[in-house]
Amino acid sequence: MSEQRFTSSQRLQRALLVSLSRLPAGLQRMLARPATSTAGDTMAPDVALLMKLGESGPDYSDLPPAEARATTERDLTLFAARLPECGVEEEIEIGDGLLATRYSTGTPDRGLILFFHGGGFVIGSRASYTAPARMLAQGTGADVVSVEYRLAPEHRFPAAQDDALAAWQYVVDHAAAWGVDPRRIVVAGESAGGNIAAVLCQQVRDDEVQPMLQVLIQPVTDLVEHRPSQDEFAGSPALSAKQIAWFVENYLPAGADPADPLISPYRAASLAGLPPAIVNLAGFDPLHDDGLAYATALRDAGVPAQVDREDGLVHGYLSYTAVSPSCMRATERLVSSISDALRRTDHTTSVTKAS
Repeated sequence: MSEQRFTSSQRLQRALLVSLSRLPAGLQRMLARPATSTAGDTMAPDVALLMKLGESGPDYSDLPPAEARATTERDLTLFAARLPECGVEEEIEIGDGLLATRYSTGTPDRGLILFFHGGGFVIGSRASYTAPARMLAQGTGADVVSVEYRLAPEHRFPAAQDDALAAWQYVVDHAAAWGVDPRRIVVAGESAGGNIAAVLCQQVRDDEVQPMLQVLIQPVTDLVEHRPSQDEFAGSPALSAKQIAWFVENYLPAGADPADPLISPYRAASLAGLPPAIVNLAGFDPLHDDGLAYATALRDAGVPAQVDREDGLVHGYLSYTAVSPSCMRATERLVSSISDALRRTDHTTSVTKAS
């Protein structure tokens, strides 16, 4: 995939946002007073300023899905860090038009991360998540396969889940050819992608090859229960209640049951036997309580679940790495957390292979 080129206007806008994000924190606080949550968290000053600027912008949920995608693709590319390419960046055709991109730094023995982007099942793409994919590959040493799963409303539930299963089987079948041990595959996703990752782990629970880890980044886990964080942050410019409702309306076909575990993985009859998890949350995210509830349910079922919480950040912080140093540092911490988990399993995997 080629890098998107910015217009003169976009370059100016990006330069302005980057400059504002580098102002002294005290000055940022004067320009936009950081909010404090009921949990006592204070929003990072650079994020507060970014949110204030975003309040006056157009709302993509007022647009038809195709127009919303065009608008958000431009913004996501504008806000994302520009990173050097990995040694290998190749497009993969999984089948039936399903595409993915494999990023590799040449150390596939570290493992492979099967990644699903965010966007409420309606927007987002491999292209707009290039920066997080490269950060994961370069920061962990693992290969990353980023999947272009089908989007709603053109392809409603369960199209994304079907694509995830196809992508899982593909990477399991092809891992050895890439130099990857198929027992060292991590399943990861952000927001809607976190939902897809969680559901996938449940679907393959009885397969011979299992994910070694699931990384759920600000995941959607339950479309049934309305939890307090959804009300507290209902007006968030990063993800509002109005936008969530728009996503759900576009995603679910008529007659779909939100309690179906393929839609709400929190509602599964049992979570026992699932892979260990890293659940990454943000303090100012309407989905915070959903993610925390799923992590708690995993622990109650005997599944190791590490909760990493970014107190001062908002939903979708992975996408603000160029215009928010706080978001960049948080993304680096997430990558480091995954790298640590991979490193902890290195010796165990080596012993198993030797025996």
